[in-house]
Amino acid sequence: MDLSKILAISGKPGLYKMLAQTKNGLVVESIPDGKKFTAFTHERISTLEEISIYTEDEDKPLKDVLKAMFEKLDGKAAPSRKSDNEELKTFFEEVIPNYDKENVYVSDIRKVVNWYNILQENDMLSFEEEEAKDKEEKKSEEVKDEEDKKQEDSEKTK
Repeated sequence: MDLSKILAISGKPGLYKMLAQTKNGLVVESIPDGKKFTAFTHERISTLEEISIYTEDEDKPLKDVLKAMFEKLDGKAAPSRKSDNEELKTFFEEVIPNYDKENVYVSDIRKVVNWYNILQENDMLSFEEEEAKDKEEKKSEEVKDEEDKKQEDSEKTK
């Protein structure tokens, strides 16, 4: 799942796909209804890739939060963003037990839950490619470590 082309625009509900760049902004398409329009550069536009959630340890990228929600819910929809505050807080704490309760507001939780549901309804939550990529990176690191060890051994024997 590539979150770098999925946008949140301040003051506009929902999520948007970036289609093209113009001189004054971006041409975007609403994910839920497919309407296209120009989002201008003076609007606060964020890619989901840039967004993270405060935790007690360190910030957690939104991609990891969405993946945790996906795994917790077995790919099903999350509670509605219109659920009561306590239900949303409880759900979010089950997904991210160490989220910073003082800096993550219920409005933030509502946004994340809404974004998850939009992506889930439109079959845009795919984590298999990341898992394959992670395995490949881990394998290449192991090969590199093994090569480094062989080189060290050969230097010791010289």
